[in-house]
Amino acid sequence: MDNFDFRNPTKIVFGRGTEARVGAETAAYSKKVLLHYGGGSVRASGLYDRVTASLKASGVEWIDLGGVKPNPRLSLVHEGVRLCKEKGLGMVLAVGGGSVIDSAKAIAMGAVIDGDVWDFYLGKGEPKAALPVGTVLTIPAAGSESSTGTVITNEVGLLKRAVNSELIYPRFSILNPELTFTLPRFQIACGAADIMAHLMERYFTTVEHVEFTDRLLEATMKTIALKAPVVLDNPQDYDAWSEVMWAGTIAHNNLLNAGRVGDWASHDIEHEISGIYDVAHGAGLAVVFPAWMKHTLNRDIARFAQWAARVWNVDVDFRNPEATAREGIRRLEAFYHSMGLGTRLADLKVGAGLMVGEDRLDEMASKCTDAGKRTVGNFVKLDRAAVRKVLELAR
Repeated sequence: MDNFDFRNPTKIVFGRGTEARVGAETAAYSKKVLLHYGGGSVRASGLYDRVTASLKASGVEWIDLGGVKPNPRLSLVHEGVRLCKEKGLGMVLAVGGGSVIDSAKAIAMGAVIDGDVWDFYLGKGEPKAALPVGTVLTIPAAGSESSTGTVITNEVGLLKRAVNSELIYPRFSILNPELTFTLPRFQIACGAADIMAHLMERYFTTVEHVEFTDRLLEATMKTIALKAPVVLDNPQDYDAWSEVMWAGTIAHNNLLNAGRVGDWASHDIEHEISGIYDVAHGAGLAVVFPAWMKHTLNRDIARFAQWAARVWNVDVDFRNPEATAREGIRRLEAFYHSMGLGTRLADLKVGAGLMVGEDRLDEMASKCTDAGKRTVGNFVKLDRAAVRKVLELAR
């Protein structure tokens, strides 16, 4: 096990009706906030009214900024930064899923600098300060409600890039499983795939003597594998949603990567797919991850076989561990298919289906590796040619 520091300052407020506490939680940080959210579902469900009533009762003023889309856009981040500066706002309150929270974190970083927040996403410096962020989570998926991460898409150049900083841990996150009851099936499935990907990115490591976190990761993966189908069949099952929501938070709050080094190549590759084609992140990960596994399997067949046996209940073939490992990959693909997700680029819903030409494969591989100047991943370091091979396997 590697040395590690672990700290997660996000206060989790979990349970039924907990959005009623948002005003009191927010008022502890600022009495003037940017209220950031996505489309019409927040208003149609009545959540907007409940949140704003709680803010008003606690003496908190707010400025609205809706319109966040999946794969949140830099242009809206710039608008949020402008509003925070012009109106003297002291906090960003995100009501929504990972895209809204990621956008809120970007605004929080940009509101306290003179330059362009996009520079942080390009690696040109690191944030030194940020406005506090609070969240009311509506979609278990990205884990952004309790993480250091934010991912933003720049419409110019179709670049999707990430920043990680402890400065953007949300100060509080309100998690009420009831808020998930009206999610469409596709969003539920994409959320489950996103959570599973966060767990697998951490699981496939070259660090030895990490049996404890192996077991934690395996248990969380099994929870998603068991409970995601339950909420798909019964979207108002509070108990099953509680398991999924809490698992999604734990999957990405850095507890499960303590003492180990995860991979993250699949996320980097998927960012190029959704950056160009604007597909749902979870749907893209369901395509990339099995392809990445097939490409990297021989790096550590024993770890893949362990994952197959412990997570997917594959009978171990002691004479042929590769067969055990490949059966685990097959069952992962079957899990995605059972939720209505595809496992090939052609399955992604862009027009009549995503038909990726050779030039696009080259473009994505080049962007992912900064024109071949860097590798991605840690379990196996992938250069531009290897990234292209993964994308070919995903076709």
